[in-house]
Amino acid sequence: MGHITASHTVQIEAPRDEVFAVIADVPTSDVWQPSLKSVEVLESDDQGRATLANLKADAMVKETTQRVRFSYDEPAGMTWTQEEGDVKSLDGSWVLTDLGEGKTEATFALDIDPGRMLGMLLRGPVEGKVKEFLTKGAAEGLKEHIEAG
Repeated sequence: MGHITASHTVQIEAPRDEVFAVIADVPTSDVWQPSLKSVEVLESDDQGRATLANLKADAMVKETTQRVRFSYDEPAGMTWTQEEGDVKSLDGSWVLTDLGEGKTEATFALDIDPGRMLGMLLRGPVEGKVKEFLTKGAAEGLKEHIEAG
């Protein structure tokens, strides 16, 4: 099985800097991101943002752990890359677009190589459900969290 690539975009009724502040607060992202079970920050930058963290995630077919390195492009978004973990590779991003009038478009994207063993569990319709759970869950969770105040 090859790479799994998926993304989901939402429009959020909040200014881009406010949305960025929420996504950049990695230690609390498990509150609004349904696939994340825990976040352990290992390193932070001079602004106190996580640069390296251990994540435990629910991939529907299996719970996975990853050590990921984060990079920030304030206020346009952030990216992350797995340094080690249960999948062969994992890259992700948030891209934030200022729509004006206090609105932001937020796109959550993932590119995962699940490797042979996990890949065997992700065949057929299960793959689509996992993609939706991971990307739509994160994007919709962010929107709901911010708009609920």
